[in-house]
Amino acid sequence: MKKYQLIVFFSFLNFLSYAQGCSDAGICSIGSNFIGESDKSRNTIEVGTIFGKGQSDVSYISPYVLYKRNLTDQFSLSGKVTYSSSKGGFGTIGQLGDAYLVGNYTFEKKDNLQWSSTVGIKVPFSDSNSKINNISLPMDYQASLGTYDLIVGADLQYNNWGFNTSLQLPVINNNKNSYFDEYSTSNDFVSTNLFERKADGLLRVFYTINKLNSKFSFKPNVLFIYHFGKDSYQTTLGERKQIAGSEGATINGNLISSYAINSKNSIELSLATPFLFRKVRPDGLTRSFTAALVYRYSF
Repeated sequence: MKKYQLIVFFSFLNFLSYAQGCSDAGICSIGSNFIGESDKSRNTIEVGTIFGKGQSDVSYISPYVLYKRNLTDQFSLSGKVTYSSSKGGFGTIGQLGDAYLVGNYTFEKKDNLQWSSTVGIKVPFSDSNSKINNISLPMDYQASLGTYDLIVGADLQYNNWGFNTSLQLPVINNNKNSYFDEYSTSNDFVSTNLFERKADGLLRVFYTINKLNSKFSFKPNVLFIYHFGKDSYQTTLGERKQIAGSEGATINGNLISSYAINSKNSIELSLATPFLFRKVRPDGLTRSFTAALVYRYSF
């Protein structure tokens, strides 16, 4: 009974708290594609939508589609394409976000210990300079960070416990955002002209609870995210200026609830809330509410 009370309390917090969303950058969601896998189907198709509320009443609907192929019993490849529709005071805009290609290798299980490793890349579909009526938009309205990223990670499973660590490193910066706070009618967003973003590190701890003949599963997560350094932008004088407060730690609580309809079909609800977040988030990943609904088909 106490476990269910904890789950209800976790879910309630998600709708009340002020959050740094993390799915836009990718480091939070990519590792979860392989966490706690037991399905031995060769193919998986996943369709999901993330709903969110951001800074200055910007609202988001961000669908994605993912295909995963188990090439062997140990090696998997996953491809993912994202889209984002943003609506706020500047107007409404929808655009493709990023493409991800991720490989995962699972090592032989020994003494209830299961190791796996992940390597992937993120490729942007835009240069983060989409406009509405020729008006420059802050990063909160952009569907991509405009960077080509390298993602590496490792995962350890021990019985129902799991530990996941990842690094997302921007390798090529193609961000051509042209938003200046001083020339905008809004004072809610910092300047991000020719924005440059630092790397992120992640440590995730989770526990899996299976109920009702394993049809239901609940996976509470705690995510420790660290942003390595201050982001920066280019001023009107052509000088690069660091954005104070954009570095540092975020701690998120996350609950993933899954229901297996049958051996091939399942649905999933994911909710998150922060306990600690960075003072300034110029990358546009701020969320006051997030929820993701996912349908998964394996064959």
